Amino acid sequence: MSEPYPQPKRRGRLLRFGAALVVLLSVAGYLAVQHLTGSAAPRCRVVSGKGDGASYQFTPEQAVNAATISAVGTTRGLPERAVTIALATALQESGLRNIEHGDRDSLGLFQQRPSQGWGTEKQIMDPTYAATMFYDHLAKVPDYTGLPLTVAAQRVQRSGYPEAYAKHESDAALLAAALTGRSAATLTCQGRPAPAGAGGPDAVRAALVRDFGRDVLQTAGAEVGARTSSPSPTAPATARPSAGTVTIPVPRKSTATGTARERGWELAHWAVANSSALRISRVSFAGRVWARGGFADEWRPTGAPGAQASAEQVRIVTGE
Repeated sequence: MSEPYPQPKRRGRLLRFGAALVVLLSVAGYLAVQHLTGSAAPRCRVVSGKGDGASYQFTPEQAVNAATISAVGTTRGLPERAVTIALATALQESGLRNIEHGDRDSLGLFQQRPSQGWGTEKQIMDPTYAATMFYDHLAKVPDYTGLPLTVAAQRVQRSGYPEAYAKHESDAALLAAALTGRSAATLTCQGRPAPAGAGGPDAVRAALVRDFGRDVLQTAGAEVGARTSSPSPTAPATARPSAGTVTIPVPRKSTATGTARERGWELAHWAVANSSALRISRVSFAGRVWARGGFADEWRPTGAPGAQASAEQVRIVTGE
């Protein structure tokens, strides 16, 4: 008696194998496209400048708020420790998100309460105002830089859970080191920018003034070179993104909160943190460049002559 003909079973296995292979290749292709185009879920990352492998990953929304908190602190001439305390507090209170709810009437990044004299609801929902109010209160705490972070934060916040701030100290310290410019080329962001029409040189200048004050443009003599990109033939007239460059000279002498080089990296990291919201596509400083796309998770050497000269200015390119 002859054996049953095995072809149908073999054909079924081959079909299943082929289907699985197609799915696997599709997934691999999708991931490759996401990596090369920078269109994966937006994310930012800060790494330790000490080479110890420490890192912290967060969202573009959190990055914008963290950059604002840091800029407000350094503009007031406060030390990096003050920025670390503020960032750890905001991480605990709101997850670095400007939320419109909280315990009782608490609002915003620091969960400040209008009923307790922190300001109006509209004021507290302005991250710059909220950070300013936090620093106003922190500066009144005697020797706050020498206190444990939980104690300093609690003197301002009067929280029911003061120990909770401690768990955010290491992440806040990484962020503060990058955003104050002490730790160079350590903050990167990748992912999709804001919708077309947002951002551009004027928006970058307005955001700089919002976070650092008008002196960031007036005393530095920031220059803008703008150009209008040619729209796609199929793009609607209302969705024509503008492209341009904002160049911010960095003072050669030390600033109130650090060296000129640290000031440059502070501005460069601020620009990367705001890259999604302001459609910033490229930031360069001191012979290093960050660019949105497949290599947006690192600062790369420019490889061009004049790297020393680039240490005297931060160059922010938008809309590409």
